[in-house]
Amino acid sequence: MSGPAPIPIAVSPRQRAILERVVRRQTSPQRAVWRAKIVLAAASDPQDKNQQIAQRLHLARETVRCWRQRWANAQVALAAVEAASPDDQDLTDRVLALLTDEPRPGAPGVFTPEQIVQIVALACEAPAASGRPVSHWTVRELADEAVKRGIVEHISPRSVGRFLKSG
Repeated sequence: MSGPAPIPIAVSPRQRAILERVVRRQTSPQRAVWRAKIVLAAASDPQDKNQQIAQRLHLARETVRCWRQRWANAQVALAAVEAASPDDQDLTDRVLALLTDEPRPGAPGVFTPEQIVQIVALACEAPAASGRPVSHWTVRELADEAVKRGIVEHISPRSVGRFLKSG
């Protein structure tokens, strides 16, 4: 197979133990398991190209390239944490953080989790307790009441509906 040489990565015995624990643990998120498998495969045979690892793990070549690159970029920081701390917890935290997604691009959320919880709690109250002449809440009534109570400055009925639907 032609193409650029694979990025060499190194995994220390302590790092390998942590990655293998992630792979074996039943409560590990699957995305972390796949990422740990990619790193372990790339470290076990540095000559394996991304395409070969991708075929073996049934993943996209770009996924393997991305996580191989990410591990390679973090090797110096991981080595520093490993050297500075004889305790595996710091290293485990760093490895797990490395296997998680980076923040997605886009605008930050408009409403805080606390505001969403307060709106959902409001929906659990009887409308009569708020002086509303209805027997059941509508999303428009909930939006108006949330603004009236000062939970939010303004909110659309559609946003209230999304919060209730996802909750």
